[in-house]
Amino acid sequence: MRCRRLTLVVLAIMFGISCHRPSSASSGVKVEFQIKPQPVRVGPVEISLTLTDIATHPLTGAQITVEADMSHAGMSPVFAPSKEVGAGQYQSQLSLGMAGDWVVLLHGTLPNGEKLERQFNVGDVRPN
Repeated sequence: MRCRRLTLVVLAIMFGISCHRPSSASSGVKVEFQIKPQPVRVGPVEISLTLTDIATHPLTGAQITVEADMSHAGMSPVFAPSKEVGAGQYQSQLSLGMAGDWVVLLHGTLPNGEKLERQFNVGDVRPN
């Protein structure tokens, strides 16, 4: 009897996991990413983002935070807010503290409340 209950619990968990669909929030949003200077060096960098909808209209009014992490453990992430500088154009200023490979994560909320999450790799950041 106990084994049967355990089997039912496992099946219920598996069914719940298999029926979970990932959120399609912001799936129609195109994000273009640029980082300056090139080549990227340790120190201050400017991250520019362009957000457009599926019909290529600029997305204004988004709230975006940029997070930069080393691709290996041991370095604390750096965060910076993005400022809207034009229709669908956003900029962030942050400082990369170490040479190597970085991952830039965008965390945002669109004007309609949808969440925006994107990831960009920034490889081979050079010493200053």
